[in-house]
Amino acid sequence: MKVGLFGANGRMGRVLIEALNENNDATLSVATVRDDSPLVGIDVGELAGIGKLGTPCSGLSLISPDEVDVMIDFTLPAAFESNLAWCVAHNKPVVIGTTGLSAQQLDSLAAAAEKIPVVFAANYSVGVNLMLSLVKQAARALGKTADIEILEAHHRFKQDAPSGTAMAIGEAIAGELGRDLSECAVYGREGKTPPRDHNTIGFATVRAGDVVGEHTALFADIGERLEITHKASSRLTFARGAVHAAIWLSGRGAGQYGMHDVLSLEH
Repeated sequence: MKVGLFGANGRMGRVLIEALNENNDATLSVATVRDDSPLVGIDVGELAGIGKLGTPCSGLSLISPDEVDVMIDFTLPAAFESNLAWCVAHNKPVVIGTTGLSAQQLDSLAAAAEKIPVVFAANYSVGVNLMLSLVKQAARALGKTADIEILEAHHRFKQDAPSGTAMAIGEAIAGELGRDLSECAVYGREGKTPPRDHNTIGFATVRAGDVVGEHTALFADIGERLEITHKASSRLTFARGAVHAAIWLSGRGAGQYGMHDVLSLEH
């Protein structure tokens, strides 16, 4: 399968180059950077630090749709609209890992999924997606009495907070309990606060150093607590999951899919 990559020069873009290079079922055929980027023409392997691979970085306006079967986008919200529009215009499936999208951008994604197949997930790790199933089980068993908090930590450069994965965990728990996360989420506490409202779901965010990604769902009752934690030590975990999703997406009909579809997990 010929896979194209938006944003080859990004932090995840470089790791995706490595993940695609090690996969026997996919080939990186196109890697884009900004049209005016000094990286246009640079070999993607040299960009990723793994040696020449024979594929140069290209500006988005210079690539041919005939060169790719599916695209992967782990860029920033500012580039999301143009990348998605290119996929729709050329009828190309796309795997999207961009986080921090606005409500309007999510609407654009849903509209695009009516025309092309799209996999969209807050996190492409197999472990995290299994965690989303586990927190639902915990919510069913403990949600009536336990206080629920979600803790997450990422590197100093991450711009959105809480992380997309933390929000996905919150949505999974709130949905299982019949709550609206937009109404019950608490994102910060300071000073003298009233007693905790049991129906709220709290979020705590850490940004420090080079933390790849850590998430904990805490269910705390009187006398006991359950913690479900996932820790990522390498971005290759996410990149390999995204490549797996791209391979899975080939031949699918138009629609919006998630990693629960790719991995056949309970949703």
